[in-house]
Amino acid sequence: MHLLDILDLRQVPAAGIYLSLTRRCPLSCAHCSTNSTLTSEEYSGEPFLRLVEGFTPANRPELIVLTGGEPLIRPRLVRGLIDRAHAAGVKVVLASGMFFAREPEVPRLIADVLADVDHFTCSLDIFHEQQVERKAVFRVVRDLVERGTQTSFMVIGLNEQDPYLSDITNDIRRSFDDRVPMLVGTVGAVGRAKTWLNPADAIIDVGPMPCDLAAWPVVTYDGTMVACCNQGVVDGPVPPHLRLGHCATDDWQSMRERYVTSPMLRALRVFGPEYIAHHFSDGAIGCDGYCSTCYRLSDEPHVAERIAAKMARPTMHFIEQQVMNMQGKQFVPRHNTRAYADLIKLGYETGAPQPVTTPIPG
Repeated sequence: MHLLDILDLRQVPAAGIYLSLTRRCPLSCAHCSTNSTLTSEEYSGEPFLRLVEGFTPANRPELIVLTGGEPLIRPRLVRGLIDRAHAAGVKVVLASGMFFAREPEVPRLIADVLADVDHFTCSLDIFHEQQVERKAVFRVVRDLVERGTQTSFMVIGLNEQDPYLSDITNDIRRSFDDRVPMLVGTVGAVGRAKTWLNPADAIIDVGPMPCDLAAWPVVTYDGTMVACCNQGVVDGPVPPHLRLGHCATDDWQSMRERYVTSPMLRALRVFGPEYIAHHFSDGAIGCDGYCSTCYRLSDEPHVAERIAAKMARPTMHFIEQQVMNMQGKQFVPRHNTRAYADLIKLGYETGAPQPVTTPIPG
């Protein structure tokens, strides 16, 4: 499964799901969005296993993305999730900070897991390189590529002009003969980076600005399923309109049903939170930031009532489909640095993927 195949599904609601298996991580990168440490919280793996155990060939997402923290500090849990996912026809994407590359050989449990994932993506940036040497990361990735594992790099810089980005992307292209794709982004003011990064002031716009972070749900560290992959939501507390349930008590079918049919979540994917607050709260909820506005949408009950009436209109399903198709084309430009956008295509052998036309479920 190539990186382009994953991105092609990114705006199809519930086509994928993130599983945050732990907040723990052996690394201490200065920009870490989850603010992970080796002593961070970690909960039972049973809710994750229970959720994936409930997938069936007829009722499942297309893929799951295993993240953290560092998911590979729980290789047995990852192994169990891979086996259960594959039994239902679900593909598995695994993201890692590559802590294990510091050792001369990849530990056996981790090597066995890497051999069976459908796509492996590793983080590489100036902050990770202070923890794990670039040549060590390249050594492990080269072995995976030679074994036929679909692999990609997640590369982060301070901005598009950061000389590090030019250096690392050129080095990856040379070292892997343009066979390994890269998704290149910039550091956000979340997690540890909050203490030192000064982002530009946000521009408030009360026109429609569809949310593309609410297309795939996330299972958080304790098994709670949320409707948004914003780290503030994952960290909690979760606003009621963004909470879908818990893996210990709810199955995939029921949580997916809430996800794709909730009038509020459908509206967020079409209009965005600031438009909803401006037009449906009578000014009771101020627009002081895109995500911060979303957090407060549950504070005013009449907002949900008005949104439900709006989304019940017969034309809304058609509008949702059009927005989803447009977002599918815009997702990579919005979340990838423009100067390095074409690097997601490296190693794609079967031609450019077609635009997403999958109907919205529900």
